[in-house]
Amino acid sequence: MNRSFATALVLPLLAACADATPAGLEPGVSRVLAEIRAATISEVAYHVRLDIPADRAVAVEGSIEASFVWNDPESREIVLDFKDPEQRVRSVSNEAGEVSWRAEFDHIVLDPDDFRAGEENRVEIEFEAGDEALNRNDEFLYTLFVPDRAHFSLPVFDQPDLKARVSWELTVPEGWVAVANGPAESGPPVPPELAGEGMAENAGDSTGPRTYTFAPSRPIPTYLMAFAAGRFTIEQAERDGRRYRMYHRETDTGKVERNRAEIFDLVARSMAWMEDYTGIDYPFEKYDFVLIPPFQYGGMEHPGAVFYRASSLFLDESATQNARMGRASLIAHETAHMWFGDLVTMRWFDDVWTKEVFANFLAAKMVHPSFPEVDHDLRFLLAHHPAAYGVDRTAGANPVRQPLENLREAGTLYGAIIYQKAPIAMRQLELRVGERLMQVGLQRYLENHAYGNAAWPDLIAILDERTPADLQAWSRMWVEEPGRPTLRVTIEGEPGAWSPVVEQSDPFGRGRLWPQELLLVESRGLRSRVAASLEVSEARQSFPRWAGRVEPRWILPNGRGVEYGLFVLDDPQLYRLLEDVAGIPSPLLRGAAWMVIRDALLEGQLEPAVVLDRALVALQSETDEQLVGMLAGVVTSTWWSFLTPEQRSERAPALEAAFRSGMAAAETASLKATWYQGWRSLVVTDEGIDRLRALWAGDDSIPGLPLAEQDFTTLAVDLAVRGVPDVDAVLDEQEARITNPDRRERFAFIRPALSPDEAEREAFFASLADADRREREPWVISGLSALTHPLRQEHALQFLRPGLDLLEEIQATGDIFFPGRWLDALIGGHQTPEASAVVAAFLEDRPDLPPRLKAKVLQSYDGLRRAAAIVHGDTDGLTRTF
Repeated sequence: MNRSFATALVLPLLAACADATPAGLEPGVSRVLAEIRAATISEVAYHVRLDIPADRAVAVEGSIEASFVWNDPESREIVLDFKDPEQRVRSVSNEAGEVSWRAEFDHIVLDPDDFRAGEENRVEIEFEAGDEALNRNDEFLYTLFVPDRAHFSLPVFDQPDLKARVSWELTVPEGWVAVANGPAESGPPVPPELAGEGMAENAGDSTGPRTYTFAPSRPIPTYLMAFAAGRFTIEQAERDGRRYRMYHRETDTGKVERNRAEIFDLVARSMAWMEDYTGIDYPFEKYDFVLIPPFQYGGMEHPGAVFYRASSLFLDESATQNARMGRASLIAHETAHMWFGDLVTMRWFDDVWTKEVFANFLAAKMVHPSFPEVDHDLRFLLAHHPAAYGVDRTAGANPVRQPLENLREAGTLYGAIIYQKAPIAMRQLELRVGERLMQVGLQRYLENHAYGNAAWPDLIAILDERTPADLQAWSRMWVEEPGRPTLRVTIEGEPGAWSPVVEQSDPFGRGRLWPQELLLVESRGLRSRVAASLEVSEARQSFPRWAGRVEPRWILPNGRGVEYGLFVLDDPQLYRLLEDVAGIPSPLLRGAAWMVIRDALLEGQLEPAVVLDRALVALQSETDEQLVGMLAGVVTSTWWSFLTPEQRSERAPALEAAFRSGMAAAETASLKATWYQGWRSLVVTDEGIDRLRALWAGDDSIPGLPLAEQDFTTLAVDLAVRGVPDVDAVLDEQEARITNPDRRERFAFIRPALSPDEAEREAFFASLADADRREREPWVISGLSALTHPLRQEHALQFLRPGLDLLEEIQATGDIFFPGRWLDALIGGHQTPEASAVVAAFLEDRPDLPPRLKAKVLQSYDGLRRAAAIVHGDTDGLTRTF
């Protein structure tokens, strides 16, 4: 049906159905509308048919058959969600023929007289699929429907508590393959050039468009409906009697060969661990996964078709230990979602954090067997606390669980509080109830709500029945409230009777107290330490039973690495800790001590140069690779954010020499890579830049550390932002070197942001105002980060206000992490009062900015405010409120 005929059909239907607007009908999916539908609609199933043309400029046409039981005593109109229905709907019908409907906002409103109460109903809609959630590229496309974007492309009931069985029928161009949620029922042979290891018997030739049909999935919410189609090579492997398929576009066969077996092993280990921990077999029919080069997230847990960013799984030989553990954690995280999120789904997106906290909490346990040599308590500390503190120390701090009235705002809920703070809270909860009770409670939670929906209070109720602890009160403080406590540790008494005192205060001045147990570690010299637990539940608590005859050098209040807060030591303790930290025997305690030291720097208690010098000293003797990476991060962030250009110039030769020395002395490729990445990010001297160039040109090498294509691309970017004279020639040659078409396209996209021509960089930034130019979000963030590198911050000042002015549009058109990442890239390279004033003026000019977006700005702005104060004395920026 052509568009003009469809429009002619719509007009009389609009007139015929022009009733009052149903309750809760507004742009997006309101909570009111969702609650009405959840109470009146059940047993939903979708069969989706799509015809995908080879030319991505041509619209995807399709149809959806939705079946459901409808039982509404008030006989209200039935509402499906679909973006731009006036332009995209071709026809609406059921078994009896045409159905009366009208368009209202982004909804299709159906006349209830056309449906039978208490029985199964079917409605078929022919439509043009919106591209917004289809992520179309020349040679492939993939869906991404989280949190509420299924209706951007398909007419559905787009809410998490109307789970449905979904089947797909996909017609794709010649030479393409397809994968979707359910098992494949029929499809053409795999093109021989796309048949990887284990797929030879499935290979064969076929010409023309190819149609795949997929069996219905188990019940899943709309945000987990997914397919991918395109020129993907397929690798197949069997582990523990289960077949897995991996779809990818990597052209470097050596990289595939190096990574393939380990990827399949990690998936299989995670599956086995989850089945053992939960006592529930894998709850879906298959586990296929797709590695997508420009994927917006690290991964997405669609059952039967898990998506990963390709670079997160296909690692180069120069990958660090942290990158390898990150891959294992990512696979474990997405696998845990098969139970937590997919089998049991939150009722509403205010509890989206529950699926993420369970996945991160369990992933931290799951990776232990794959890395027996690693201190996993330290890994948990470093993976969670810095990012969570990065939000909770700011004026934009948000609680873990946030109210949500419309799903169109659900994307603003995501961030470090969900992904990093919530797992810390879960670890603390596990300490309170015990590991066994936690496991039993999670098993009961899954059993009670399998293939259905649940909320956080459901789990708390299960655990609360089995423990004397008041978990409801604990949950209110840690889950419903924002921020972190300030815990000041002092030493009181007199010679012969010294004891610690812990004073807790609320940095927001609301008098709140966060209940938690601290493991206090007291040092009376490096060979004389005492540790004891203290339950903190009052504003001031002393610990007289722990009195000692010798005054402690310092007391660490976060000895388990799970404690959470701004831990403040008085100056004498802090400086003694700074002297001792490199010699503390326990890696976990060294990591915990550096958390205290880093906070002291950000709070202005320690001078940046002092911290930088002590971190460099500690690096020379550090043997734990995780801590080498952490200390390199402390040095790097202090270097760029808290030193002036003059201070950097003065210190650069010694700093670069220290990193080169560490790189040369490192005994493993992984450790060398950690030192190398730190050195590369810090280089500013002519000598250092010359070595960057020699490495890029192949005239120099790092013994024991092979560099891959992406390493050379990164070196070219480093040379560009450092303004080498022949940068265009470097970029020309690097672009010609890149053999993979996806990576070459990415480089071509960001290249204008690397230009020495300021006008060209300005034109690149201006182009980002076009939503179509922002489709490949990781590319956009890479380009924006190059524009705003600290070495370019003076020129980049002009991008701050227009970039902030784009924020609401970015939130409306981008995926869930994009607004925060945009702000971090836009603001993060700045440290001057002038830049701080621009952001402050934006906040003052926009009192109408949606509260959660304002919080995102404040979170990203916090580092700039602190840098401007510490480096330039701009204390007004720190005290200003908005």
